[in-house]
Amino acid sequence: MKKILILFAHPRYEKSRANKALLKSLRDRTFITVHDLYENYPDFNIDVAREQALLLEHEIIVWHCPFFLYGAPAIIKQWVDLVLEHGWAHGEGADNLVSKQIFCAITSGGSRESYSRGGFNRYTVGELLRPLEQAANLCRMTWLPPFAVQGTYLLTDSMLADYGDRYRQVLENLAHSPDLEAIREHAFLNDWLAAQGREGQL
Repeated sequence: MKKILILFAHPRYEKSRANKALLKSLRDRTFITVHDLYENYPDFNIDVAREQALLLEHEIIVWHCPFFLYGAPAIIKQWVDLVLEHGWAHGEGADNLVSKQIFCAITSGGSRESYSRGGFNRYTVGELLRPLEQAANLCRMTWLPPFAVQGTYLLTDSMLADYGDRYRQVLENLAHSPDLEAIREHAFLNDWLAAQGREGQL
């Protein structure tokens, strides 16, 4: 079973019903490490050696954060700029992250429909995540579609708990080395999980 590192970044976690529900679902999962960047680095003074050691200890990496104004919170950018340094994460002879899987788990107030070419936000979630995708590609990591909880303002506690269950199922399934090409056929990991359920009913 692959080990999963969740790089969690929420500047107002205490106010986030959605993210609390997602993280609650992961309790007691020994193959998952939840690493809270804002809690560990409130001054943004990131311990690069510590972060790189964590990356080496895990096979699957998750940038888990709210989608604020079309991107990840500032500490994610700080982390990328410092931790994924030339000579260690990319560049000649740098192969520490090659083939490690990585994706984003996001929450957004906007609905899935609003993040589309014809929607209010004009761009898809996948398009808005391109800078992080390219950073992963530079490091020769394996980029996967995002897991998303969208339209959070309209979701009841029960609905959020269901999303938490799906998030846990996605991580458990990824930890067991599924077919990555089948995953890439979907825009979201949510859709891949749903497709697995449909196939199991055939």
